[in-house]
Amino acid sequence: MTAVREELPEGRYGRSADRRADRRLKIVGAGMGVALLAMVGWFGYDYIAGQKISAELIKFDVASDTEVQVHLEVRKESDATGTCTLRSRAKDGAEVGRLDVRIDQRDEQRIDQVVKVRTTARATSAELVGCTAS
Repeated sequence: MTAVREELPEGRYGRSADRRADRRLKIVGAGMGVALLAMVGWFGYDYIAGQKISAELIKFDVASDTEVQVHLEVRKESDATGTCTLRSRAKDGAEVGRLDVRIDQRDEQRIDQVVKVRTTARATSAELVGCTAS
């Protein structure tokens, strides 16, 4: 019986191109992975650190068919001013009220405020759309 060799003779054909290509792909993939993580970290930091004003809707109360009272808590930098937009919706999802609340208190960093949103019909919900610094 003769032995059958499954591998190529050593040294006859040189180094395998597949090994070099695999190594190159691993290096390029690792570099792209590090770059992607750095980019995601940068955008996350910029989003969090870039916000000068943010708010949270604590609770709301439907006072009547034409009014919703909203308890709003605003957190901001000392010198920042801005606007927070509130909206209320009816049972069918239609917007029945919208209010832009101006935040002008420069000295305070945390503001608790109850505001009245006038509505065109009976509201079933109130929500904070967002805040922008000016």
